[in-house]
Amino acid sequence: MKFKIENQKPGPSVNAGFTLVEIMIVVAVVGLLAAIALPSFAHARSTSQQDICINNLRQIDCAIQQWALENNAGSGTPVTWTDITPYVGRGTSGTLANVFCPADSSRGYASSYEISDTSSKPTCQIVSTSHLIN
Repeated sequence: MKFKIENQKPGPSVNAGFTLVEIMIVVAVVGLLAAIALPSFAHARSTSQQDICINNLRQIDCAIQQWALENNAGSGTPVTWTDITPYVGRGTSGTLANVFCPADSSRGYASSYEISDTSSKPTCQIVSTSHLIN
């Protein structure tokens, strides 16, 4: 016995796929989402860099104050990076290798921050307008 199947669905169309208009709409939507998101990412990065720099400035200031207390240094006593290195607290021996402003391309503490004496706060040399401690 042979059965004949009628009303069989046709196979896949030869013209299956996306049209140019559909692809252009998807690209436009993705571009619009990117245009909305990128400024937010840039602002978040800037805020993050500022927070890291301010925390580094606070740590440097604490190291200066601790050095001054342990060495009976009076107000206005000059301070060098060598003096405060053991007090920075980065590792067991203290190191300044990771203390730099994230906006500094040279990634060095001496090019990022300026210290002078025990009565002055350290300052950021890269972005001195917004990277400040009170």
